[in-house]
Amino acid sequence: MDYYNYIKALHLIFVITWFAGLFYIPRLFVYQIEAFHKPSPEKEILGKQLKLMAKRLWNIITWPSAILATVFAIWLLVLMPSWLHQGWMHVKLAFVILLIFYHLKTHQYYKQLQKDEVKKTSNFMRLWNEGATFILFSVVFLVILKNSINWIFGVVGIVVLGVLLMLGFKLYKNIRNRNPDA
Repeated sequence: MDYYNYIKALHLIFVITWFAGLFYIPRLFVYQIEAFHKPSPEKEILGKQLKLMAKRLWNIITWPSAILATVFAIWLLVLMPSWLHQGWMHVKLAFVILLIFYHLKTHQYYKQLQKDEVKKTSNFMRLWNEGATFILFSVVFLVILKNSINWIFGVVGIVVLGVLLMLGFKLYKNIRNRNPDA
């Protein structure tokens, strides 16, 4: 069991890098969508560079991190099977399933944009970008507090966070409308 903390550290490192990819890739999508609507040759130059950046981020950092975070998580559960009998772990695993869904849906958007299929707006992608934030907040508080009984307070906190993010989004949109270079 001396290696338990090493496995836990590796799990945490890959969770962090996975989230880093999930935080940044929708921002690249925003820029790709906005570049798609620019005139030539700016459209082609920006589009090519942003596709390359997204490809490298997604395939070299985000996917490997997701896989390794999952492998080390399973290893931790094998070492600590008693966690599977605790309520907080059930809720955490529900959020992990939601995170995997979010990752796979983001992959779908990635594939579309790599083929120059623009099906979403840049504003949609700005909102989509916040999905990983909600999941991260939920999981971190759950893991640290290890208390699924306080779930009501957690839900209220997530709703408040959502309201604050939406207000921030609207404020930034208003600023951008007044000054497109902001």
